[in-house]
Amino acid sequence: MFVKVTNGQVDRFPYTIGDLRRENPTTSFPKQLSNAILSEHNIHSVTISERPTFNGRTQRLTQNEIPQSTDSGWVIGWTIVDKTSDQIQEYDDKIAKSVRDHRNTLLAETDYFALTDVTMDAAMTTYRQALRDITAHDNWPNLESGDWPTKP
Repeated sequence: MFVKVTNGQVDRFPYTIGDLRRENPTTSFPKQLSNAILSEHNIHSVTISERPTFNGRTQRLTQNEIPQSTDSGWVIGWTIVDKTSDQIQEYDDKIAKSVRDHRNTLLAETDYFALTDVTMDAAMTTYRQALRDITAHDNWPNLESGDWPTKP
């Protein structure tokens, strides 16, 4: 990934070796272009910075569109933006639906215990009730594996 720079400012990004060849039709370039040749034409390599950590529930991460000049070269960075309360609610609703679907699958796996010709023991009754009550858990809807009841 490359950037073309004019007077220290981004002129064109993204920029390709094909763009360089098209803009310089009378120049014969070697197959492999060195950084020195690229630099002569104000073309610089661009790296992508490491993704920062962020809270996916309350923040949104976007990759910047324009690289910035740094001490180590041209870099594409990241921007973290706080979500609106509506976006947070939408996120929570999606998580809650996913967790409910998982809970319903676990309940369905034990539904045969509720048939009239099967005797459900107390441990299974407690487990199924704990699954139904999972929405009242302190960590709801952001449950961890240890928050789920253990199947007897």
